Amino acid sequence: MRLFRQLVPHLFTLANLFSGFHAIVVIAQGHFMEGFAFIVLASLFDMLDGILSRAVGVASEFGVELDSLSDVVSFGVAPAYLAYAVHFHQFGGIGMVVSAVPALAGAVRLARFNVQLTTLADKPEFVGLPIPAAALTLSAYLVFFHPQSLPAPWDTAALVGLVLGLAALMVSRMRFLNIPRYTRRYIRQHPVETVVFTLGVLVVVGTKGYALFPLLLLYILGSIVRDSVRRWRQRHAEEWDAESFPGEVK
Repeated sequence: MRLFRQLVPHLFTLANLFSGFHAIVVIAQGHFMEGFAFIVLASLFDMLDGILSRAVGVASEFGVELDSLSDVVSFGVAPAYLAYAVHFHQFGGIGMVVSAVPALAGAVRLARFNVQLTTLADKPEFVGLPIPAAALTLSAYLVFFHPQSLPAPWDTAALVGLVLGLAALMVSRMRFLNIPRYTRRYIRQHPVETVVFTLGVLVVVGTKGYALFPLLLLYILGSIVRDSVRRWRQRHAEEWDAESFPGEVK
């Protein structure tokens, strides 16, 4: 029974990996919307494996490593290849390099996360934009808004900006909120986050995915503002302490 409990979260992680692989295959066949759907499916498996492993008490370093390897494929390589297949293929080698940037940044982010991991407990925040959020933001833009939203060459400029911006945020030191956990304790302590996340999911489902990109963009911009305010307050608090207690500053 214990072996079964240990295997179930890993099976979800492998389902994440398979979904990412399937996304790459169908994208190569020109089925971009289907590829996007499997990237979304991978994100669901990724969320569930962490929830299950902690719920049954089998979180482990092996699970963390397997999860990161799966994420590189599903949320690094798959959306990067989608960007190449949808748009950047027309620019040859340069297009391939630009397309690969999110995958490279995602791999660096996951490696940094793993070496800095000190506890297997759930965290309320992430340092750097989580790679699934970056993958879903890029993929949703590609299938729903590109190239209809802007005329050439502005469509290329917007996509390059999005690719580089997401890559920079993944390896940044900015803090991004984790997704809500539907436990009594979490809901009681974080009612606003729970309600907002739930409404967002319902809106995405109701619009058949169309609202995913703007909602994720709001999440990213809101996190940037929130972290910038936090840093500003921290810096000014330190300056106030230095001015108030100059003899204690070393």
